[in-house]
Amino acid sequence: MKYRIISVGKIREPFYLEGINEYLKRLGPYTNIELLDGLEEKISPRASEKEIQKFLKKEGDKILNLLGKDEIVVVLDIKGMQLTSEGLAEQITVWNTSGKSRINLIIGDAYGLCDEVKKRADYKISFSHMTFPHQMAVLILTEQIYRGFKILKGEPYHH
Repeated sequence: MKYRIISVGKIREPFYLEGINEYLKRLGPYTNIELLDGLEEKISPRASEKEIQKFLKKEGDKILNLLGKDEIVVVLDIKGMQLTSEGLAEQITVWNTSGKSRINLIIGDAYGLCDEVKKRADYKISFSHMTFPHQMAVLILTEQIYRGFKILKGEPYHH
């Protein structure tokens, strides 16, 4: 199974990128995984709600154009279901046995994701009721996918 993490925002901070790359490397023996980031539109800090929606739509169109019909779409959304690490491992099993070609895990930027992307989602997952910077969310996601594979393989990992 192929996994792709789509982060609308660019991973700019070296310390986040270092951690993300470490977990992507550790995932190598378990799955084919890639990170695609930097799809954000430049939005003025003083943008109106209408302008923000216009930019979200542009970002959403970029994301939707990346998705194949035979792919699972998972959106990280504060209103999504919350899983334990073991629950995510179980979900990974479901995805891996789905017969689909790829799992896309999508993380929005500071303004979130447009409704069209959320509607395309097969699953919505939330890490917490708290809001995290997108770069941290990508790091948490890569670590949790790694943890999920370790759980599935019965291999030791910190609890």
